[in-house]
Amino acid sequence: LCGINKYFCVSLQGGVNDEVTLAAYITIALLEIPLPVTHSVVRNALFCLETAANQKENHVYTKALLAYAFALAGNREKRKALLDSLEKEAVRKDGSVHWQRPGKEPEADLPYYRSRAPSAEVEMTAYVLLAHLTSQPAPAQEELAFASLIAKWISSQQNPNGGFSSTQ
Repeated sequence: LCGINKYFCVSLQGGVNDEVTLAAYITIALLEIPLPVTHSVVRNALFCLETAANQKENHVYTKALLAYAFALAGNREKRKALLDSLEKEAVRKDGSVHWQRPGKEPEADLPYYRSRAPSAEVEMTAYVLLAHLTSQPAPAQEELAFASLIAKWISSQQNPNGGFSSTQ
């Protein structure tokens, strides 16, 4: 998995286009089947992701995917370390929490107009929410309270029909 670097459909690559992100997507899919963490493909993929998780310069989108992958794998230590790192990069606004791309310019505060975040930002925030809610034992009350702030932001991104700007 660590050597994969070509996408068959560019629109599906999400917020980052590197091999770690693709490996995380695939690992998440395998764990959601669910394949056990002892399966050789999953074990090798998780080893690859553990190596990648130790990199200090990981993009916030990549950290969100890695946190969810480790949550599914039951690796509480890696999950917590990534969630702690992500919490430092969180955007707290209007009683909600979300994540955005580094270097993104702040949105103008215009009356009667509410822009929606790009789909990659909704997606990475949703992965952080999944990582918070996917844990054994069940998340503590404090973690659930923080998760509700994330869910508040995600629900504010819905369009008038209840969907989002992307199916991702």
